[in-house]
Amino acid sequence: MKWLLITLACIQLSECLLRVPLLKGKSGYDILSEKGLLEDFLKNHKPDPCAKFNVPSCPQSLAANEPMINYMDLSYFGTISIGTPPQSFTVIFDTGSSNLWVPSIYCSETACTKHHRFNPKKSSTYYTNNQPVSIQYGTGAMRGILGYDTVKVSDIVIQKQEFGLSTSEPGGFFSYVAFDGILGMGYQSLSAAGATTVFHNMMSEHLVQKPLFSVYLTRQNGASGSEIVFGGIDHSHYTGQIHWVPVTYEAYWQILIDKVTIDGRVVACSGGCPAIVDTGTSLLVGPSSDIANIQQGIGATASFFGQVNPWYSINCDNLQNMPNVVFTLNGVDFPLSPEAYTLKSTFYGMTSCSSGFGGSGGGLWILGDIFIGEYYSIFDHGNNRVGLAKAV
Repeated sequence: MKWLLITLACIQLSECLLRVPLLKGKSGYDILSEKGLLEDFLKNHKPDPCAKFNVPSCPQSLAANEPMINYMDLSYFGTISIGTPPQSFTVIFDTGSSNLWVPSIYCSETACTKHHRFNPKKSSTYYTNNQPVSIQYGTGAMRGILGYDTVKVSDIVIQKQEFGLSTSEPGGFFSYVAFDGILGMGYQSLSAAGATTVFHNMMSEHLVQKPLFSVYLTRQNGASGSEIVFGGIDHSHYTGQIHWVPVTYEAYWQILIDKVTIDGRVVACSGGCPAIVDTGTSLLVGPSSDIANIQQGIGATASFFGQVNPWYSINCDNLQNMPNVVFTLNGVDFPLSPEAYTLKSTFYGMTSCSSGFGGSGGGLWILGDIFIGEYYSIFDHGNNRVGLAKAV
């Protein structure tokens, strides 16, 4: 009867029912019925094997899907709510930062007044200790205070989530964006003022099935269907095998590029170079000298001479003759076709094309939306790795 003792000694009876049928003998329900425990079990326990075990038949609804708006292939944002009753905001789900913040009524700058602003006075669950927070992005910045309130993302509700309320958005950049704020999806160590990240709370409070999230970005100038999945993977958005790349530094989602090649010739990253996978950056960015090599290799032409990082134009009629740019990550090649790395814009019925590669003075490469649009991206906190598969 040792197996029966083990069964009844389970901490949670819902776990026992999963284990008993694997052993020879009566089922867990039979045993509980014989012992007079079944009625009590059915009354007081709601077994949910999906929440604790990876059962193939579990419904996909355990992962929360959040649709995102594709704004001209330049930014992707979804809707969240903060407060009681809820106040709605559009936010970038940004893997290149780690803080959640939105404009507040304490900010009277144009960057704030052109967007939805959070009003703490209208939320019965808001509180604050007035801790200051300041965040500098590649473009734009915010300054403000930290507050705590109920945050809802898709179907996930987080109590007492720490977030920033902007009192100033210096530089004016955020005056021109189509979204209200930013929800950082980077590691906790990157968070300004030590604020606990949204996804950290999702994991610690067991609000997601798995400690990962995945991103699908449509391209083609505003096509619908982009989404982020919290706690799961949408297998309909990719084809072939998922290739895993280890995270080399846990702040950004930082990985290593082995090399960048065009027609088999190394044009950048000879010997390897660090990169981050960043949903909050529109282009694919690298050191200016390396990007210049790529621009030359694809036949792009500098449109503004004399600048450190000129804008490079592409002949829209020549895409079929242009080469792939291949990024090798963890020994696997990830090619970008001319259609993938070319940005198309139409004004007054005329279409112009430009390169999706951009130069910077920093040492980190940024695999932004140009890259993520081609490769379904899985950000696996549990194993500190990024999964990439050909998007469809």
